Amino acid sequence: MTEILEHLLGSKERARILRFFLQNPDQQYEFSEIVRKNMIKSSPARHELANLANIKFIIKRTKKGRNHYELNQDFNFYPELKNLISKSNVYPQCKSLGKIAKLGNIKLAVISGVFISYHKSKADMILVGDGVSKNKLRNLMNTLEAEIGKEINFVLMTMDEFKYRLNMLDKFVLEFLEGPHEEIINKITGLKQFIAKRKS
Repeated sequence: MTEILEHLLGSKERARILRFFLQNPDQQYEFSEIVRKNMIKSSPARHELANLANIKFIIKRTKKGRNHYELNQDFNFYPELKNLISKSNVYPQCKSLGKIAKLGNIKLAVISGVFISYHKSKADMILVGDGVSKNKLRNLMNTLEAEIGKEINFVLMTMDEFKYRLNMLDKFVLEFLEGPHEEIINKITGLKQFIAKRKS
């Protein structure tokens, strides 16, 4: 869906800025934040923001000499655009998810929440593994957040911690795994059967 939106809307910058404001409708952002969070270049970002302000999709305000931008929730096509974004399952097209395996010895990577438009989930991702590179993890999350336009709420656990929480029937872990989710990596023997037995 990310690439489809880019083709429909004409550019990566426009698609990312639209998604970003639609995913964060109640927030104000400075220009530098928009560029940094969406991992886009300043020049095209400034051009796209000017165009979007001209058609009243976003509102530009100046505070203490600095420009701030926010979504105009009274924009004529706001409901339709919001519906388009909320319906778009970003998971299959989110290429950066394929890089999770390179973070370390990852045993389990499951996604929910913003990735599959399941807003009741208390987290967007659970990662279980050992020897995870913090730098690679930070870079990956930054890239993913730029792709989907929203901050990712993730939980990282070691294999020992995950086993302990599973054995203790940890509410958070069980609710996540028993609810709607997608598996990116699952190398934990018997996990599916354990969850299936609990749900039956």
